[in-house]
Amino acid sequence: FFWCDLFKVIKYFSKTKQMSMSDSTYLIKNATLVNENKVFEADVRIEGERIAEISTTGLTAKENEEIIDAKGLHLIPGMIDDQVHFREPGLTHKAEIYTEAKAAVTGGITSFMEMPNTVPNTLTQDLLEDKYQIAAKKALANYSFFMGASNDNLDEVLKTNANDVCGVKVFMGSSTGNMLVDSEAVLDNLFRNCSMLIATHCEDEATVRANMAKAVKQYGEDIPIAQHPIIRDELACYRSSSKAVELAKKYNTRLHVLHISTAKELELFSNKLDIEEKRITAEACIHHLWFTDADYEKFGTRIKWNPAVKFKSDRDAIRKAVSDNIIDVIATDHAPHTKGEKANKYAKAPSGGPLVQHALPALFDMYHQGVFSLEKIVEKTSHSLAKLFRIKDRGFIREGYYADLVLVDLNKPNIVTPESLLYKCGWSPFEGQQFKASIQKTFISGHLAFNEGVFDESKKGHRLKFNA
Repeated sequence: FFWCDLFKVIKYFSKTKQMSMSDSTYLIKNATLVNENKVFEADVRIEGERIAEISTTGLTAKENEEIIDAKGLHLIPGMIDDQVHFREPGLTHKAEIYTEAKAAVTGGITSFMEMPNTVPNTLTQDLLEDKYQIAAKKALANYSFFMGASNDNLDEVLKTNANDVCGVKVFMGSSTGNMLVDSEAVLDNLFRNCSMLIATHCEDEATVRANMAKAVKQYGEDIPIAQHPIIRDELACYRSSSKAVELAKKYNTRLHVLHISTAKELELFSNKLDIEEKRITAEACIHHLWFTDADYEKFGTRIKWNPAVKFKSDRDAIRKAVSDNIIDVIATDHAPHTKGEKANKYAKAPSGGPLVQHALPALFDMYHQGVFSLEKIVEKTSHSLAKLFRIKDRGFIREGYYADLVLVDLNKPNIVTPESLLYKCGWSPFEGQQFKASIQKTFISGHLAFNEGVFDESKKGHRLKFNA
């Protein structure tokens, strides 16, 4: 009987340990929730991976439940970033899924969608699945990956499973490797036949090349960085965006135009429909909401992005379009390069920069400045992403949904120092910036992955699923 009883005891404690690892229970008390266009105080219970209860009248702690007193803190659904470049495989000297996902979690981003211009380019189903396998082992945040389109892989694109892949990415402008799609026939076939969401980078290649030739003629090898928004100008963006919108309207395609950078492009989009009814949507990125051409003198090639950071009038129009629901979502376009690569002269310095660790803090500064309300920030970084991409059970603070949650102290200053950066590239355009808000805790599917500077990497993120 002794050995039998001992076996039962060991089995019981083993089962209890397994449950504690997979079914952690938290009670978040006295939090100020920002959710579904409301700001209110409530308690939230997390059981396992999901939100079990939400109460505005208070919840009583259960046995073995970890209590988090969130008095004075805001609880929001984690940001879903629909445009990142984590550089793996093939470009891991710049970044990798492990490092960049960890930085994202620190910044309150709980899910990311990664782009196909890695090496090799993600142009086959096998290469796409390879990236999912890497993320399953390394990503602290939830993840999805875009299938890439080229001039000659339409058959592979059409094999993509819309239930577990976020969309198809088309570069209608300069890009890496074989990713530029400039064939009219290919674009026509793609928009006609693809039932999935098509996300586009829109810059007209011919216009950019003509502008670049003018700059070279004028400046030789010493093109000033201030020429970037002139070389990649409003016309280059509008010609390409309008072409994409024309094709989408022709074939009733689900089109999502990434990183809008000009005021003129805004006339292509509408706020007359709810986002779930829209077939054509638009994205704004942090750098186009924060910087202007006046910042090139200070930051140089560190703020060289494609499409370019343009003029204050463009930035202000984009901000207003976000508030007016003409632009549907906010993303980062996180695209790191090494310090050495960015230190090159204009023509050789690559475009892109790291942003996932500081996107939400930057948006909260815009809240303090009166640019956006808290409700609008949550709508454009969480709710609208979940609706646009039809993500299953994420993007809201709702009972039964995955507990992808972030606790924010809106009044705890956060200075960006080189030592605080988690990006593999080791730099940020925000170095020296003091943000007014700090991310305190980040839950990924109920797992407290980031807790005031301390990580628990015992669990990885989930592959996002979609209601195709």
